[in-house]
Amino acid sequence: MKAPTTTIKGRGAADNPGVRFEAFTREREILDPFLEEPSRPARTVITLQLAKSIISRNTSPDVPFSQSINPYQGCEHGCVYCYARPSHAYLGLSPGLDFETRIFGKQNAAALLRKELSHPGYQCELIALGANTDPYQPAERVHRITRGILEVLAEFRHPVGIVTKSSLVERDMDILMAMARDRLVHVFVSVTSLDPILSGKLEPRAVAPYRRIETIKRLADAGIPCGVLMAPVIPFINDSDVEPVLEVAAEAGASMAGYVILRLPHEVKTLFRDWLARHYPMRADRVMARIHDLRDGRDNDPAFVSRMKGTGEFAALIRRRFELACARLQLDRGERFKLDTSLFRVAEQPRQLGLF
Repeated sequence: MKAPTTTIKGRGAADNPGVRFEAFTREREILDPFLEEPSRPARTVITLQLAKSIISRNTSPDVPFSQSINPYQGCEHGCVYCYARPSHAYLGLSPGLDFETRIFGKQNAAALLRKELSHPGYQCELIALGANTDPYQPAERVHRITRGILEVLAEFRHPVGIVTKSSLVERDMDILMAMARDRLVHVFVSVTSLDPILSGKLEPRAVAPYRRIETIKRLADAGIPCGVLMAPVIPFINDSDVEPVLEVAAEAGASMAGYVILRLPHEVKTLFRDWLARHYPMRADRVMARIHDLRDGRDNDPAFVSRMKGTGEFAALIRRRFELACARLQLDRGERFKLDTSLFRVAEQPRQLGLF
């Protein structure tokens, strides 16, 4: 008998769906479901690895950067909607609980970055830090991989854009303030709702919404260009929060804003449907019906441009609401996006002691 899917405290997923690349699937078998302890927390395991390269490159026309760095694979924040979850399948792990409990850190990230930036043919372009998984997830408190990356970027005077939903970014304000003075950094803080109960369901191990707004204020007060990212917008779940989130963020000092409509690639669609059944069973059908309206009748639309904003009347309504709110709140100051690439310099390589 398959165990009933039950919410696990502190986790977004409630099970480990099969990996799409494997011929066999795993199911948890129990003799008596009443003897199970589904609320028992799943333990997080951090594994440090030596990466072969550190800068990822893309040519996607709907992504505002061509270079990115992800210090970690997997993310303990456990956001059920995370479009990066399917990447865990390439490791032979499930995009479900494995994604938020089996975290891999690239311990040689700073050294690799130094080497790649020092290559004679390197062309300086903005590097996005945390494009897939959060660079300031809990593992960063101990391993400081993101901190090491920022130290190298600052030394090379290389522009960087950061996206996070963690207040741990405040730890690195000494580096960020210095970079901001030379227009080398901006930070986007992801806020999907001001409702702590909803946020706790969507993003169980991320900091509370009010704390993220406080982070925006502290960054802005320190002179670090800061924006708010509402990603994803989910119909009938958090779409009513668009204006409130933008208003509070603007009051805190944000000067930029962005949004993305919910994406459900590969296994994420199964995980999200399960999440809806557990937390919002009475509106699950309405949510999925509206998602199908946004995605031309499908769960997911992988096409460039439309995958980010959706299509149809509801997508147009969200876009118009967002534009009007940004104009009213002056969250459309695009000059803050223009980071300076002209200051880039190849830093002196650390010298090693010779052999005696």
